[in-house]
Amino acid sequence: MSNRRVIIDRIYQGITYLAALFAVLALSMIVYFVFSKGFKLLNFDLIINDYNAQFYNGGVLDDIEHSNTPKPSHLGSDVYYSYKWGLGLVDDIDREGNAVIIVEFVADDSPLLEMYDKNTETFESEFSLEKGELVSKVSYFDGKASSLTRTGAKAMIDDLESVETFREIVYTSLGGGIRGSLITTFLVIGITLIIALPIGIFSAIYLNEFAPKNKITSIMRSLIETLTGVPSIIFGLMGLAVFVPLTIRFSPATSANIISGSLTLSVILMPVIIRSTEESLKIVPDALRNASLALGANHTQTTFKVVLPSALPGIMTGAILAVGRIIGESAALIFAIGTAIKDDISIFGKSTTLSVHIWSMMKDEPANIELASTIAIVILIVVLALNIIVKLVSKKLVKFPQ
Repeated sequence: MSNRRVIIDRIYQGITYLAALFAVLALSMIVYFVFSKGFKLLNFDLIINDYNAQFYNGGVLDDIEHSNTPKPSHLGSDVYYSYKWGLGLVDDIDREGNAVIIVEFVADDSPLLEMYDKNTETFESEFSLEKGELVSKVSYFDGKASSLTRTGAKAMIDDLESVETFREIVYTSLGGGIRGSLITTFLVIGITLIIALPIGIFSAIYLNEFAPKNKITSIMRSLIETLTGVPSIIFGLMGLAVFVPLTIRFSPATSANIISGSLTLSVILMPVIIRSTEESLKIVPDALRNASLALGANHTQTTFKVVLPSALPGIMTGAILAVGRIIGESAALIFAIGTAIKDDISIFGKSTTLSVHIWSMMKDEPANIELASTIAIVILIVVLALNIIVKLVSKKLVKFPQ
């Protein structure tokens, strides 16, 4: 081999290695950024908690008995404790980066376990302060200044220790959770796949196995390929103009909703599913088709009993791509499903998926990068889990060796 040929080959190899290195570095930097920013907020409570905090105003009875529980040994030095009220508070930062005072401990004999609702003036034994809730204000009698979040946990505990009773304590649940967005995401995935997969797969079967090879089918394929490149926001406008009014007319929905969003995503995904399914059908060897026909099976039997099972792994891969597109889509859903982050989910109401939840966090001033990164980690985990499930299912269902 000439020196010139050797040099050219090494140049090609160098370009290949550099391109691969660049791709790996770029992906690694993205993953590192997301995990470095969001991992500290990742916990199970984030997943199961509501986004909107619940607000409570509690009052204590006139004949209360104060606590006699000393500070437990397991509470750290950062926990400020009131012996009189059996309450341990700690300064912290919430999921949106704001300073908060969190209830770290409530003694079993604390009078704060038996408060009444100041909003209704009725006594309820279950209306009590619990670990993990946020105390925002304690108001006192006789003109004493209220204890507020900005004064810190220590000052609030000192104030409580100096009084025998108080007017009211204002506290909230933690909030900031993504339970509603996670449920919405799974609902959208399920409804979209129920609509898009059958239509896309059967359309691909027709185009590859039954449609005549002529100019009409060639034009149909060109149109399908064109649709895969249309910006998703255009589909979102279509969803707003077509599917939202349609669901309002024929369902209890009164505005953009989960069903209209799923219908919009179905239209977006159908070209992707058709193309991936058709490519999977094309790689099935003609020898299998011919063998089936030679054994007496007709064209339809050969297609659905021989060709389709053989193409199943590729079809499942297309389903994985579709799920990834559903989870990652935001532009179309802003129009077709709305941007309201809700905890009470209905398929006929507005809601938001995880990707739109990220968009909502990033449009705040300042942008909540940490929480957005945490949600991105959850998306990566969901996609990875679905990939593993689909791979396992495809291995169980495949009937012919590839």
